[in-house]
Amino acid sequence: MTPIVLIFGIALFLSLGVMFLSLSKTQTSQSAKLDVVARETRVRRSRPSESAGPSPYVNWIAKPFSLFRGLVSSQPNPETARKLALAGYRDPAHVDIFLGSRLALPAALGVLTALLVSDGVFFFFLIALVVGFFAPDFWLAAAMNRRRRQISESLPDGLDLMSICLEAGLGLDQAIVRVGDELKLTARDLSEELLQINFEQRAGVPRLESWRACAERVGLDDLKQFVAMLVQTERFGTPIALALSQFSQAIRLERRQKAEELGAKAAIKMIFPMAFFIFPTVFIVIVGPAIVGIVRNLAPLLK
Repeated sequence: MTPIVLIFGIALFLSLGVMFLSLSKTQTSQSAKLDVVARETRVRRSRPSESAGPSPYVNWIAKPFSLFRGLVSSQPNPETARKLALAGYRDPAHVDIFLGSRLALPAALGVLTALLVSDGVFFFFLIALVVGFFAPDFWLAAAMNRRRRQISESLPDGLDLMSICLEAGLGLDQAIVRVGDELKLTARDLSEELLQINFEQRAGVPRLESWRACAERVGLDDLKQFVAMLVQTERFGTPIALALSQFSQAIRLERRQKAEELGAKAAIKMIFPMAFFIFPTVFIVIVGPAIVGIVRNLAPLLK
């Protein structure tokens, strides 16, 4: 039965590959322009101490998947590239590796299941295929949430640094570049988003539009509120440095209140594990020896 399952797995792998290649989107004119701008910005960002692209190992791993994808489409899927960019993986090689993992992982798990499982091979084989197919999507969702959380945690510090730069005499655009350079080591995700805003402005995108695109791209309520604050300061002429300082303080106050709220809820949440796990063990330790002694003393009388 194992050879049949292996043949079935290979056929399913090929069918999944044909399906992904048929569903992959071709490059539009807008995506072509965006690819040119992104390539130019990556060259501008590169320094002697930094590499302009991924490591050679990433390119080596992605090469067979790129060749396989290139049979139908010349460019990666834009939607998949957008999701990987939200997780911090912006190179086209990462898109090819991700799509390749959605094909190779089910096949690998299916083959391992067929070789290791003797009873109910077909059932476990289907489970392995489903798990291997959806595992990259779960990982991508977790990576996106982790990056969004890191940006949220480092946003107040970035706003404070931006406020200091503005008070020192820099303009808003120059402050964005300076803060993005300063945060490369401590808050890399926020630094990438700030530098992306600067790159979009260099490409001709208005300031507020680039900030709105950043807020929609990251998906943080704090960034959306910050963009709304920028619109008000541009409209009414409010000093941007003072607005940034007050906004960062408001974010810290809100997080402190959320932490206090979670701390107040912790006492209530501890009731259930204490009632079901801690109290029974304490009861057994305290009352158990007394019960054993009572039974030993009453046993001769009952006889």
